[in-house]
Amino acid sequence: MKLSLNAYRSKLMGCWIGKNVGGTLGAPFECKRGVFDVDFYTQELNGEPLPNDDLDLQLVWLNAAEKFGRNVNAQILSEYWLSYIVPNWGEYGAGKNNMRQGIVPPLSGYVNNVYRDSNGAYIRSEIWACLAPGNPDIAVKYAYEDAIVDHSHEGVYAEVFFAAIQSSAFVESNRDTLIDIGLSYIPADSGVAKGVASVREAHAKGLSWQEARIQVLNDVPGSFGILAMRPEDLPTDVPVGKMGYDAPSNVGITILGWLYGEGDFGESICIANNCGEDTDCTAATIGSIMGIIGGAESIPTKWTDPIGDSIKTLCLNLGDQGLRIPKTVTELTDRIIRLTPSFLGSQLCDVVTAADGYTIEVKEQKQLFSQPQQINAWTKRSFADKLSQSPFQVAYDFVIFSTIVDYTEAPFIQEGTPKTIKLIIDNQLFMQQWLQIKWHLPIGWTISPGPQVGASLEQYHCHVGRTELSFTLIPNGLQEARYDLIAEITSQGRPTKGLIPLVFINGVASS
Repeated sequence: MKLSLNAYRSKLMGCWIGKNVGGTLGAPFECKRGVFDVDFYTQELNGEPLPNDDLDLQLVWLNAAEKFGRNVNAQILSEYWLSYIVPNWGEYGAGKNNMRQGIVPPLSGYVNNVYRDSNGAYIRSEIWACLAPGNPDIAVKYAYEDAIVDHSHEGVYAEVFFAAIQSSAFVESNRDTLIDIGLSYIPADSGVAKGVASVREAHAKGLSWQEARIQVLNDVPGSFGILAMRPEDLPTDVPVGKMGYDAPSNVGITILGWLYGEGDFGESICIANNCGEDTDCTAATIGSIMGIIGGAESIPTKWTDPIGDSIKTLCLNLGDQGLRIPKTVTELTDRIIRLTPSFLGSQLCDVVTAADGYTIEVKEQKQLFSQPQQINAWTKRSFADKLSQSPFQVAYDFVIFSTIVDYTEAPFIQEGTPKTIKLIIDNQLFMQQWLQIKWHLPIGWTISPGPQVGASLEQYHCHVGRTELSFTLIPNGLQEARYDLIAEITSQGRPTKGLIPLVFINGVASS
């Protein structure tokens, strides 16, 4: 199947227009709990949208993707985050605080981050879907790299879920099929999946959307809706959930708007907004999904005329040089269109034989669902394997091999207390390699089985091409707050040296 450039452009425009509309509608009701009765914007707009982090954070990712293409990963995004994203609230601040200390993704999204299951990642899913239309297996890969910068677990599942839906929406319009595709990429026992199931069950039983809201907020309680309210004003029909555990309920509310809106754009975003909680995120996300499905022309001018074409930013560092921020939805769409051929590559994007610019190779419906990939005769791997990785596992890629450093727990150390570190090394060649691992340690520290060890890396062609090594560190003479180590991996007869930095904090994790 192929997606034409004209259809792609319309759906891109629809995505970002829908995002702008929903974010503008929902912004005044964010962090409030209750049932609202809104059917249009509630503030004077004067031809411009309200600024919203849901959209402007993705403009930073656009800049990263324009520079690094398919090589963009969590480490690159974390540096862009520290350089260009201003807020220090919630998970944003927790992730930045970790990264400033040298704690890298996915550790940065987990360690001391009580907001790791919240909503700040899933609102950034559209950029990856737009760069991989009709190829959700690619979109979720980058959504994962994005989310682990400042989230973990449910916060990551939520972005992956919506990235799969939005990518697939470029070629599939059936609502229930799209939801099932999204669910195929996340754990069936996750809170996000439970929130979606709760809403679908309520809809199937014929409950009203108000009743469905109560059901989902009881099944996966969150706390986002209490942030801007006095305790004595809180409604009693739903419980207050654990601080930061907000993605499951707000994903559920987004799906609620989609189901009960019955295909009507305005009705869908209004219902999502009228459920309260993280309203700008829920309305903006369903707005983008419906905009992709129907294209820009499907969004009524009633919603687009009051906000025009402009983009307003809220969270970006525009004082320092290094970013080119699009000022309009049209400019954003055009830049993505120019980037997509190099991002997807010639196997998926035909810029030679297409009559109207280029076409994009997209998946058939059954291929849109997550499915294991055959690595060799003995091994299959799936995206579920990626999501099941511990948040203490940090990935590095060195061309001829890739490595996961498994801290096994949060990177905190205490005097004389052993610390287990694992190296999981994958061969990226179709031939065996002989590796040397050399540790560069602080003075006084010891490591077993020793500071220099050799290891055989089986060939990728006929076997799994993986070796796993375990080391025990004993930190001694601790006088600093932070310690840096380096694991140096060399393949015999090869110029590559994989230098892997490890950071440890002298102390105890707070969460």
